[in-house]
Amino acid sequence: MSNGALAAILDVDISDAWPPELYDDDAVRWTLALLGDRIDGGPYGFYYLIRRADGGAGRDTLIGVGGFKGPPNAEGEVELGYGVLAEFQRQGFASEAVRAWLELAFADPAIRTVVGQTLASLTPSIGVLEKAGFQLAGSGADDGAPEGEQVIRYELTRAAYERRNVT
Repeated sequence: MSNGALAAILDVDISDAWPPELYDDDAVRWTLALLGDRIDGGPYGFYYLIRRADGGAGRDTLIGVGGFKGPPNAEGEVELGYGVLAEFQRQGFASEAVRAWLELAFADPAIRTVVGQTLASLTPSIGVLEKAGFQLAGSGADDGAPEGEQVIRYELTRAAYERRNVT
């Protein structure tokens, strides 16, 4: 799908820098297939991240993509992933999205653990996961990772999430 077609469907502006790093053609096809499989409105899909125009002036802007990499497995684990354009990183957008996805995931009593995997070289992504309460769990695995890149796995258990969110 072209950026122009996507902009028209979502009614947003799209930066010339679109897509985010690692959101290549294969990832786009995977996302579209996943969204097609989740047509029933289930929460475990991928979402586009849109920055709303300030004060209604101008158009909204597509800044990223992310969500769940599928429904929970038999152990009650669900994995999330995300990507934000470089010009919008370190402004809290990914952190806000991850907090919302955690709330959504842990609203399901079947979820015991939320997993986030990232490349060891992606410092901003590691920061988002750690800020949200994820703990490093060791080496990860991602068939789509660039060759030679180390994948690391972070986890947030329901118990740790609930301890962080006690009011």
